[in-house]
Amino acid sequence: MNRLLITNAHLLHPEAGEITDVSWLEAVDGRIAATGTGRAPSPTDDVRHIDAAGATVMPGLIDAHVHLLLSTLDRQESDSWTPGYATVRALAEAGRMLRRGFTTVRDVGGADHGMARAIEEGLAPGPRLVFGGKALSQTGGHGDLRPLGDDAMPCCQARPAFSRIADGVDAVRAAARDEFRKGAAHLKMLLSGGVASPHDEVSEVQYTDEELCAAVTEAENHNRYVTVHAYHPRGVNRALRAGVRCVEHGNLIDDETIRLLLENDAYLVPTLITYDQLAKLGKKLGMGEASHRKIADVHEGGLAALERAHTAGVNLVYGSDLLGPMRTAQLEEFTLRAEVQPAADLVRAATSTAARLLNLESQIGTLAIGASADLLIVDGNPLDDISLLTRPQDNLRHVIKGGNVV
Repeated sequence: MNRLLITNAHLLHPEAGEITDVSWLEAVDGRIAATGTGRAPSPTDDVRHIDAAGATVMPGLIDAHVHLLLSTLDRQESDSWTPGYATVRALAEAGRMLRRGFTTVRDVGGADHGMARAIEEGLAPGPRLVFGGKALSQTGGHGDLRPLGDDAMPCCQARPAFSRIADGVDAVRAAARDEFRKGAAHLKMLLSGGVASPHDEVSEVQYTDEELCAAVTEAENHNRYVTVHAYHPRGVNRALRAGVRCVEHGNLIDDETIRLLLENDAYLVPTLITYDQLAKLGKKLGMGEASHRKIADVHEGGLAALERAHTAGVNLVYGSDLLGPMRTAQLEEFTLRAEVQPAADLVRAATSTAARLLNLESQIGTLAIGASADLLIVDGNPLDDISLLTRPQDNLRHVIKGGNVV
């Protein structure tokens, strides 16, 4: 039996946005077994004991929009990588995310069952990896990154990659079934243009209603859900009417979008930090001029869209979407969102609300009895100062995943 006892701690419960008086927490075999205030149980020889000395214990963070495989912005460089090399780089980044305090991440394009298994078996350190396999893109869409001079259609698409091409209802249905066969926890569809794809526009609408509905039906049949990459209400609103559960980005949403998000109890995952970093570093890190020009289209609208969604009470989830060397700014999403959201809501976005989106409510993102003992021990109170979470080198004493101190 593996036992952990944390004493002299303040417990941060994100659901209520409250922090307790001096308390204790006990984990047994990787799950939270008991909590209380006042006098803690006396630790025995078989118990790992941590005296928090007044620090805060909170659930581990959840980043619901990562791409572990996309570890560079230089396409020419990544085209020369073997699958093995790309995977090793991805797993190395997973370890760094864990050390930043992210005990769970949702990969929305690229990661697969082998990577998740390697982390689960302890072959590589990293957060719990909730993966969706390859995102679906139409020909010429956000996930079709072939150069304009390449007229060859992709065939087996067996190489590790962010996306796969699927055109037409039958092809979308088959691709969805294939990703679910390989263990995908969700299906991502690329429904508009994007910054990283050089040959489309952000406002473009990609995929038809029929293709979208086919994907939603397959997801529902597999007890999964569809999330969509989309910025403009032309695409976002169509997706919500078709029954998708989640929208990634949504920088240009309108009043109709807000209404549909609320009516459908859907989720929005803004990713403000990626545009901030791309504007600063994109060219230097190898981003092409065509992509760089599109950053302004979404950069300015992101914070305003977040504020409107927050004010309306939309389900908001933490996401970073950082690629390559920019991932060192993964925690700075808190800084940008803090301009329009209180600290308690920011903590919920990266814990309890994110857990609901991932269909892991009561299992992660909470200090409830029976939940996985994914914990952070932080100096100070993040509800008073959210910036504490952005400086792990100064404030993060311990990362604990499944009851094991990282």
